[in-house]
Amino acid sequence: MNILGISGSLRQASFNTALLHAAQELAPAGMNIQVHRLHELPLFDQDVEEQGDPPAVEALKRAIEQADGLLLACPEYNGGITGVLKNAVDWASRSGKARKQAPLAGKTVCIIGASPGITGTVRAQDQLRLVLRRAGARTEPQGDVLVFQAHTKIIDGRLADERTRDALGRHLQGFAERLAATAKDF
Repeated sequence: MNILGISGSLRQASFNTALLHAAQELAPAGMNIQVHRLHELPLFDQDVEEQGDPPAVEALKRAIEQADGLLLACPEYNGGITGVLKNAVDWASRSGKARKQAPLAGKTVCIIGASPGITGTVRAQDQLRLVLRRAGARTEPQGDVLVFQAHTKIIDGRLADERTRDALGRHLQGFAERLAATAKDF
């Protein structure tokens, strides 16, 4: 089971990127999580799209198409989804010139998130679910992973809080089971 992990933060010491790395460690047997960086992704521009997807966009779309599912680490900035993550969804929600359908169409997505705030990333995750559904992706109603006060749980780039690690591991197991059940439906 190949999962594409994407962090909605570009910051080198990002709590959400650290959460993805923890997910790589805690993934159940048979689940491989590959992290894809968004640093080179240009802002969505339909004029650019009409010329053909830039290389970073093509790489993102190809990675999404090749993945069995997506694991999105969603930060919360100013009570909402980050521009970085929304931009990636905008590009991946469109087929462009080279595809019959958008890479996100029908893709199963699991959302996690970490924030220094006391509510974790609940508002951003809700917004991201709406955007993903609009793009044709399937978001999982399984419980939320809302790592609140992340600065006390992610130390030196590592998820150190055992309770949170256990919760993330259970969440990933549920995601794997959902993906396996979905695959049987097709």
